[in-house]
Amino acid sequence: MKHIANLICSFTLLLGAASVSATEATAPAKPDIAKGEATYTAVCASCHGSDGNSGTPANPKLSQQHPSYIVKQLQEFKLGKRANAIMSGMVAALSDADMKNIAAYLSSKNAKPGFAKEKDLVALGERIYRGGVSDRQIAACAGCHSPNGAGIPSQYPRLSGQHADYTITQLTSFRDGVRKNSLQMNQVASKLNDREIKAVADYIAGLR
Repeated sequence: MKHIANLICSFTLLLGAASVSATEATAPAKPDIAKGEATYTAVCASCHGSDGNSGTPANPKLSQQHPSYIVKQLQEFKLGKRANAIMSGMVAALSDADMKNIAAYLSSKNAKPGFAKEKDLVALGERIYRGGVSDRQIAACAGCHSPNGAGIPSQYPRLSGQHADYTITQLTSFRDGVRKNSLQMNQVASKLNDREIKAVADYIAGLR
């Protein structure tokens, strides 16, 4: 009986070890920041800066962005859900692991602050960003992207310090139905005119 009990115990331990091994095998691999830096440097840095702080107003700053947001955008560029000929070509050869590694690297880099430039518009931009426009059912940007533009991880992207030129382009694209990968942003931007878009974008550039 003792021999049988020992066999049962050993079998139970083996089953436990097999279960642990199976769990480890199915667990998603953690992003590799070093690999992300290498891939980013080779594929992305020429347009977005060596550390994600783009120096070109037309190209977005990516440093300190929420990794889940970056992965979502890269995947949607690859799938064609977000139309951009340049980006579609850049991400074509990237695997999901590459995207997660790049996102982890970028989220580890500190964003450099930006500055508002349009003094005549920044007050209007602040009013819309912080309070919306109630009589036109325009929601406050701060409700989703937070008062300081930090966003909400896994839900809404970081905006603070983003180039105004880039933000203007994106809001206009959302408004005009050119960019279609966020119904919520299509609905919000559809109610903004050019002056309001420019004002909000300039205010966002100075957020920190």
